[in-house]
Amino acid sequence: MNAIDGAGKNHPIEMDRAPKKLSKRLVGIDAARGLALVGMMATHLLPAWNEDTGEATLSWILFSGNAAALFAMLAGVGLALSTGGRNPHQGKRLTADRAGIAVRAVLITLVGLWIGTLMSEEPPAYNILIYYGMFFLLAIPFLRLGPKALFVSAGAFGLLAPLLMQNLLDVLPEWSSHNPTLGTVLLEPGGTLSQLMLTGSYPALPYMTYLLAGMAIGRLDLRRIKTQITLLVAGVGVAVVAHVTSYILLYGLGGYQRLLDSSQVSEEKLVEILTWGPDSLPTSTPWWLAITTPHADTPLSLAASLGVSMAALGVFLLIARKAGDWLLPLTAMGVMTLTLYTAHLVALSFEIHYDRPYLWYLIHLVVAVVFALVWYLNLGKGPLERAIGYGVTGARRIVMGGSSGCTDFGA
Repeated sequence: MNAIDGAGKNHPIEMDRAPKKLSKRLVGIDAARGLALVGMMATHLLPAWNEDTGEATLSWILFSGNAAALFAMLAGVGLALSTGGRNPHQGKRLTADRAGIAVRAVLITLVGLWIGTLMSEEPPAYNILIYYGMFFLLAIPFLRLGPKALFVSAGAFGLLAPLLMQNLLDVLPEWSSHNPTLGTVLLEPGGTLSQLMLTGSYPALPYMTYLLAGMAIGRLDLRRIKTQITLLVAGVGVAVVAHVTSYILLYGLGGYQRLLDSSQVSEEKLVEILTWGPDSLPTSTPWWLAITTPHADTPLSLAASLGVSMAALGVFLLIARKAGDWLLPLTAMGVMTLTLYTAHLVALSFEIHYDRPYLWYLIHLVVAVVFALVWYLNLGKGPLERAIGYGVTGARRIVMGGSSGCTDFGA
């Protein structure tokens, strides 16, 4: 149902076993989800800069911000496909969808809160799972909408959420942990809520741009080659326009100097911020909204990462038409990203990867690929995906009066 867990069913037929029963899935979506996982692992493990030159590494340029955006956008695609695809569910089936998504949000959040207990005060990675719970809850009111309304809603979040972030940052409650636990939620409810919504690593309100755009994409006919090409071309166009607009605003219309004057930082520090991003979106001037730095969550940075995500999905959908078998390693990982992402974070919590980042990245990647292939080829969905799927199916059956009302997820 989503980009983290990849769970889904085809009509009333069980999809938990052999992968041959997953043949109706759009494997390009699973492969794109697998790439997002590869990118998240890279940003957690690989150096962000070259120690000799001080410049950003290739992995940082490719994946920082973009991997998380791709995850979130594909979560939206999965939500759309699991709630009717091009024909959104209505009535009782829509109510069952909402119940299932709410249960999924709670269960994924609990997994995320548990992972938080394993992490140190200065964690090796910021856990996206608890934010996913908020993404799904916020998505529930939008499930009945068609693609046009969803694209408009995504645009609204992309414009308004950064404004809220910048204007409310100084008055919102502070939070104490990058990776909240259940104890943090109970002791700091206000701070945790503001963290999840606006001030954390993957704030839900700006990230709804990706999720709702993904839902809009999931309402299209993704099997048509015209749709796939449009995704690729439009994605490249959106990313290019975002970066060009940022460049014009900063270097053609005086934004760069405005940032220097208002922020009272040296030019060297400003260049550093524009490369690696600020700790939080500065409030000194609205000109900060013109930057496209990864994780800045400005309108243009959201548009840039969304464009990259759309293009990546378009590419994988096109490749899968003729060479889907070649995508099997990524596809297998994409079917069980919740399991693999959780295992990846648990392994990181031991903090034994800092001295040899490239070796440990290779180890994480190889173990993930081998486990995914063996499990997928024999059993289909991953273990955590199955467990959460049971809870979701149970909630849907209660609403539907005994029938889970399963629909096509990836097909």
